[in-house]
Amino acid sequence: MQTKSLKGRDFISTLEFTREELDSMLELAAVLKADTASGRDHLLLLRKTLFIIFYNKSLRTRNSFETGMTQLGGHANYLDSEKIYTPATEGEEKAYSTERVSDVARVLARMGDGIAIRMYGKPTGWMYGNGNKYLREFAKWADVPVINMEDDMYHPCQSMADVLTMKEKLGDLRNKKLVVSWAYSPGVKKPGTVPQCLMATASKFGMNITLARPDGFQLDPMMIDAIKENVKKHGGSFEETDSMEDSFKDADVLYPKSWGSLACVPPQTSEINVDKMKTLFDKNKDWICDDRKLKLAKPEAIYMHCLPCDRGYEVADSVIDGPNSVVFDEAENRLHAQKGIMALLMR
Repeated sequence: MQTKSLKGRDFISTLEFTREELDSMLELAAVLKADTASGRDHLLLLRKTLFIIFYNKSLRTRNSFETGMTQLGGHANYLDSEKIYTPATEGEEKAYSTERVSDVARVLARMGDGIAIRMYGKPTGWMYGNGNKYLREFAKWADVPVINMEDDMYHPCQSMADVLTMKEKLGDLRNKKLVVSWAYSPGVKKPGTVPQCLMATASKFGMNITLARPDGFQLDPMMIDAIKENVKKHGGSFEETDSMEDSFKDADVLYPKSWGSLACVPPQTSEINVDKMKTLFDKNKDWICDDRKLKLAKPEAIYMHCLPCDRGYEVADSVIDGPNSVVFDEAENRLHAQKGIMALLMR
């Protein structure tokens, strides 16, 4: 299988890759998935090492990266963020407790072949864009690929797994209707990375995208502009609505997911305003994907969620455990999509 060389590239946002480059990763992911199921090994990263640093909890991301590196013949070296000096940018250092990012990145790059980082929310002081800034500082100094395992703007590995899953279930994604909807949760401290990055990626595949969200839950205007530009270039469409019910009508893909309000986090406010966020959330407790709303979509529509989901709030058990749900195929595809990404970046 011939693929365009992407060796050495950072993977921080899918916006920085062409449709053809993303297709190369997805095509390789599909081949590796099929071959692994058939017992055929592809040791494309033999004796390679990926350093992984998590500042946030993880189930699917950590295990899919570690398993993926093992299946490709390499090793994922988990660095416990509580047991290393905290990487800090210039001016943020604290004696004997931090180490400048430029030093950490160059040391790890001498010892391994890639660095993967997850950082958003509390570790960034809830300052929107701060996690992404941190990853890009790593990428500036490391001469090996830096892979974004989720920051406060993007979750590119999740969106690649989502697109892989949609391709498996729907085939050609052109003109398929993707509904990305806000959903209620009693937990309000949630980033908007999944909906933003999913739409940024899917808009390169000609999908008809509808963003449904109540007032107060608008996403990053820069991301919305990028999605609109992708639609102009690749076809499909994009629209926003404040009606969950209207958005679900005739949908091929339903992706209801809770996220917080950008109006309640820095730099819009001096610190995260949890009380205001909770008030916004509690006004919209009826935004749940239940059987009644599911019936508004096409009979064969698929239900997706990045997981973990808040059952009984974001989605009814009967939907996520029902025949339209593909969430566990989607979770498995984190492994395969990331293998395609790592194999092309780190070889």
